[in-house]
Amino acid sequence: MTTVNVYLTYEGNCEEAFNFYKSIFGGEFSYLGRFKEMPPQEGTSPITAEEGEKIMHISLPISKETILMASDTGGEWCAKVTQGNNFSVSINTDSQKEADRLFNGLSAGGQITMPMEKTFWGSYFGMFTDKFGINWMVSFDEQSKP
Repeated sequence: MTTVNVYLTYEGNCEEAFNFYKSIFGGEFSYLGRFKEMPPQEGTSPITAEEGEKIMHISLPISKETILMASDTGGEWCAKVTQGNNFSVSINTDSQKEADRLFNGLSAGGQITMPMEKTFWGSYFGMFTDKFGINWMVSFDEQSKP
């Protein structure tokens, strides 16, 4: 089943925000990763110790069907956070074929930020801004298949 969730972006206070959300929604983070855990990226500058402590990805399940996800901005590949670009619609699919179909269809006429590709965290993942200015993330995680 394809699911859709909101993905939020922060300017360095993601952990503070998500500890607040956790105090309201309850539960536990299903994932919390920092930029320092990311392998070096070819062609980019090394990150500072301060940048390394920022949140690369965090997930907080808030219902059986919904996960609130987020990260801090970081690295040369991330746009500066401004009101209006601080969220993305995140789509998780049941197959690589469906991920490609949705990515190709929704990104038509838009700007691809990251083409669909296997990632170091194990997902098949891509990002883009559609022709209407909405940020999207599409992923297929084979490891979560039953």
